[in-house]
Amino acid sequence: MTQPSERPAFTPSQRAGLEIRRTDQDRTLDAIHHLEAALGSAAPGREANWLADVLAALTDLDEATIEEQHNADQADSLLSDIARTQPRLRNRVRGLRAQYRQVRDTIQTLREELGARREDNHPDYADVRQRLAWLLSALRHQRHRESDLIYEAYYDAFNTDIETESAR
Repeated sequence: MTQPSERPAFTPSQRAGLEIRRTDQDRTLDAIHHLEAALGSAAPGREANWLADVLAALTDLDEATIEEQHNADQADSLLSDIARTQPRLRNRVRGLRAQYRQVRDTIQTLREELGARREDNHPDYADVRQRLAWLLSALRHQRHRESDLIYEAYYDAFNTDIETESAR
């Protein structure tokens, strides 16, 4: 068994990638919470204002996920590092990226659709809530799969918990 002092340490690039990922996830999580708050506010009798608030929150989520996807697609990202150094996980990285693109496409489509309804004084708020709940569920599912993959890959490579190593 490898002793703690004998374990390979994360490279500065890996540490930077981990920090970028945390920042991206925090930003996206804040946007998710903003959208959930907008969706949970009262809609009857104030449909136009409700829709404007939901659209603003969805715009925040769109911007956060654009940045998150951009950073995850960089050659020095954690996902790129895993794909490069652990060939057995390349297909899972590819699958995560494809799933994230689908989520991003859905966000953009919903933004366009809701933006076109902006003048509608009676949007079907129950339908909007349901559709955005599905989107948020898909986004959470993708994030869980990504976290599992990253932790698995780094535990295999360094025989240590990523949280323990990143706290050093």
